[in-house]
Amino acid sequence: MTTTSSESPATGVPAGSSLDGVSGDDSAMRAWAEQLVARAREEGVELTGDSGLLTALVRRVLQTGLEVEMTDHLGYERHAVDGRGSGNNRNGSYPKTVTTDIGKVELRVPRDRNASFEPVTVRKGQRRLDGLSGQVISLYAKGMSTGDIQSHLLEIYGTEISRDTISRITDAVLEDMQSWQSRPLDRLYPVLLIDAITVKIRDGQVANRPVYVAMGVNLEGHRDVLGMWVGPTGGEGAKFWMSVLTELRNRGIADVLIVCCDGLKGLPDAIRATWPQADVQLCVVHLIRSSLRFSSKKYWGPLCRDMREIYTAPTLEAAEARFADFALDWEQRYPAMIDTWRRSWAEFVPFLAFPIELRTIVYTTNAVESLNARFRRAVRHRSHFPNEQAALKVLYLVATDKKPGRSNPVGQILGWKTILNALTIHYSDRISNLNGQ
Repeated sequence: MTTTSSESPATGVPAGSSLDGVSGDDSAMRAWAEQLVARAREEGVELTGDSGLLTALVRRVLQTGLEVEMTDHLGYERHAVDGRGSGNNRNGSYPKTVTTDIGKVELRVPRDRNASFEPVTVRKGQRRLDGLSGQVISLYAKGMSTGDIQSHLLEIYGTEISRDTISRITDAVLEDMQSWQSRPLDRLYPVLLIDAITVKIRDGQVANRPVYVAMGVNLEGHRDVLGMWVGPTGGEGAKFWMSVLTELRNRGIADVLIVCCDGLKGLPDAIRATWPQADVQLCVVHLIRSSLRFSSKKYWGPLCRDMREIYTAPTLEAAEARFADFALDWEQRYPAMIDTWRRSWAEFVPFLAFPIELRTIVYTTNAVESLNARFRRAVRHRSHFPNEQAALKVLYLVATDKKPGRSNPVGQILGWKTILNALTIHYSDRISNLNGQ
């Protein structure tokens, strides 16, 4: 395609337009756009797509932005004599592909010798440029189906987009999700919280499938989701948890100090088989729920008050004394409830050895419960998911989404230094041994 002297030779952008660095009026930009479309039609060239004219334009703009950023970072132009001896200089480039609304764009990201260049035009690790794709992915993460998103975009923005296109856009997160799910993990996690949520998935027929969720707290006090796995029908099971825990160990977790879980039969044995020294902490909230299943609602108030006296006891001895009183008051009326407490006692008491700051983290899986609540909000608008991959895409987007200005299930734990001191005193040898390796 030939160009005139009033156009940029690389893109055909009219000189003096806003894309050429000089502000132009709307009529000039409109005329240029019409000219670009007309030429594309005449020459049989696509506007969008990997080899489209607009894609080439976006490539040029992004590449220029990266080069300008590098010049600003170094403080001198390419090949400039006064740049010699500055202490840092250009060091080639590396290829990168970013996905945009109009196609994939191939770029060459410049490098500097000191590796201190942090581009803004296309950030490190960024594989997509937000726009329509960003809106689609955001709506998908909120639990909207492809049909719902299609109707929403048409109604609000007047944009008509096919369901297949929406599916392809959301599929762009699959590569990130797979990398996230298989990423290496730390050798030691002071706290691991595990729980499961049920979602409806079609696999021949619609069925309830458990999604196993593991959340870890590292030595820096950062809480993060370590992975999610869709299990077979039939409900949560210790056997599948064993495979999950084995995968976490294979991804690098050599030891866990405390594992907080529900009262699923066989789960403590699966945990100890994976990390023999781990303390298994039964979630107090799950224990209370199990207890209340055996009682009439009219007694829930006094029962909860009595149970609270047990799990807020200052020492193990005080908790044992309060449980003895609790059993004396309620065993005749609800013997199965008291038996549940006796069978769970060994996994219930470990947190009583810790100060209050640490107790609030390990005595309940509330952090996972909070994440599960977000999962439920995202899936409640769907009758079911067509397959496992569709379910995991939504849950992954929810798990990795941090809402600004709000409390998030993942992120830094407040007052972590106090908690770390308590953990170090209690588990000094195990922490120092793994840190030294």
